Amino acid sequence: MKMGILGFRGSGKTTVFNLLTGLSATVGPGGDRKPNIGVIKVPDERIEKLTAMYNPRKTTFAEIAFVDVAGKALDGTKSALDQGLLTHIRDSDALTLVVRAFESVMLEDAPNPGTELRSLDTELIICDYGIAEKRLQRLQKESKGRESEAQLLEYCLEHLEQDKPLRTLDLTENQELALKGFRFLSQMPALVLVNTSEDAPTAMPDVITDYANANGLDVMVLCASIEAEMSELDDDDQKIFLAEYGIDAPGRNRYIRVAYGKLDLISFFTTGEDEVRAWTINRGTPAVRAAGKVHSDIEKGFIRAEVTPCDLLMELGSEQAVKAVGKMGLEGKEYIVQDGDICHFRFNV
Repeated sequence: MKMGILGFRGSGKTTVFNLLTGLSATVGPGGDRKPNIGVIKVPDERIEKLTAMYNPRKTTFAEIAFVDVAGKALDGTKSALDQGLLTHIRDSDALTLVVRAFESVMLEDAPNPGTELRSLDTELIICDYGIAEKRLQRLQKESKGRESEAQLLEYCLEHLEQDKPLRTLDLTENQELALKGFRFLSQMPALVLVNTSEDAPTAMPDVITDYANANGLDVMVLCASIEAEMSELDDDDQKIFLAEYGIDAPGRNRYIRVAYGKLDLISFFTTGEDEVRAWTINRGTPAVRAAGKVHSDIEKGFIRAEVTPCDLLMELGSEQAVKAVGKMGLEGKEYIVQDGDICHFRFNV
């Protein structure tokens, strides 16, 4: 999974990037105009337990790649997102929109997270409008045969002209597929991350919730300064720190939980002496397509999948014990893979 991180200057988005990735990208106006890129392993206790059980030569966690692009000051007179840098996030699976809800000695203006969020969405809308408009103009100059694409783009432009993101546009499955190649930013699933103050680290502004509910956004709060301090502590001290601030888990863990929920993602596992590995798929994926995540040949030659729920394996202690109680399923192509399924695919090519 690839996540693009956007925000205006002073929002703390690069600090958030550093917290999520464990890197040390330059924070502030002195940062590089090149995007910051980092990859993390998705924490999963199930993988750790499976590794202890199978003792494989290799363990592979699911991963999230983050791309953080520079933002400008929000001054109300010009674009505050670098249109050139936005090309680096067009192949993202989703976006994280970071807004400031803390006082900053570096900024004169008081925090206004509601205005920042609306402005960020507007910037995405303007960017998408320009792309759709140029494509429509090109189609109108071409010969006939692309009428359906032109009609779809006109439909999108009408929506964008109302200052509405494409993620709120009612589209059919075929229409969504037709738009996929444009990589419209306002159509991507998006998570709003409110960077809060130390005085109120868990406070979610009502204006953010209201806007998010009306515009197809998920939300979470994270106090980057507290998280940065906590990241320097050992596990026991972190637990005390979390309890003191009323936070149930470190920011990275909470972020992954919300992001997976927003994208409706789950993990299934493959196990053996060679490797224990987590694979990320969309909820509702049939077994034959899940097999294709492992290898295209397995999808082409799919016969059936041996499926064991991870929790049941942990409870009974071995695959043999699961088979003995008749709980290892033999499933066909249309079986919907569940979160935590351990899958062994039978195939022939």
